[in-house]
Amino acid sequence: MRIFGIDPGLQRTGWGIIDVAGNRLTHISHGVIKTDSKADTAERLHHIFENLTQMLTLWQPTHAAVEETFVNKNPASALKLGLARGVAMMAPAKAGLRVAEYPATLVKKSLTGAGHAEKEQMQAMIRVLLPGVEASHDAADALAVAICHAHHGQTKEKLGGIMSGGVR
Repeated sequence: MRIFGIDPGLQRTGWGIIDVAGNRLTHISHGVIKTDSKADTAERLHHIFENLTQMLTLWQPTHAAVEETFVNKNPASALKLGLARGVAMMAPAKAGLRVAEYPATLVKKSLTGAGHAEKEQMQAMIRVLLPGVEASHDAADALAVAICHAHHGQTKEKLGGIMSGGVR
């Protein structure tokens, strides 16, 4: 299973790709898509979409996962994050992938055991789980989303099949 994790943001969208074989996690690639804050919102969203599409085409993942949006006190910031998140979900969906969503607290708890872990703790756990990987906060968060999906994805898919009346 190859998982494409995404940490959406209008300024910086992190992405990370891991392979999963049994309990073994293997780092494939990661990066950050940065947008020009002076560009129109539509141009920035297009830039995110095009770059995610390129990575999806290049790495051919079998699964995709995105971090859910947390409640933000600033409505304008929440809206911008929501737009970036929509694009981050649309790119893998257009590539034919189902997109799993995970709350930030579950992602953090899956890696560190604590739902309110700091960014530094998350980066440290990425280095433990994926030895040799040095990633910025955004890319580390995306790798964390992918690892969370590796831990919870099969259960989530089974529950989705049961809840929708089907068996997968």
